[in-house]
Amino acid sequence: MVNYIKLIEEEYLKTDAHDFKVGDTLKVQFKVIEGDKERLQTFEGICIERKNKGINESFTLRRIASHGVGVEKTILIHSPILKKIQVIKKGKVKRARLYYLREKIGKERKIRERK
Repeated sequence: MVNYIKLIEEEYLKTDAHDFKVGDTLKVQFKVIEGDKERLQTFEGICIERKNKGINESFTLRRIASHGVGVEKTILIHSPILKKIQVIKKGKVKRARLYYLREKIGKERKIRERK
């Protein structure tokens, strides 16, 4: 018996490889529609989690905005709004979820670089 849901989902999967891991610093470009205008907006941050598989695969980026306020954004990998994922720095971490970064401030927030 053929799994029809998987066949339909395969049409919408993006074919370009997204080879990044938790702990990497990423720069993501996605399309923002404001009224009748479209523009590309970038968001740069540390990947603190990656979850699910297939069409539902997503990741969460965290960065520190002005006045020390943390901003997190969860992005679907196969979303049509997502245009580009660029790895800025590869991080060396021992965990799959970096939720502990939410409590860290200043230099405590640094992640060692993978070579």
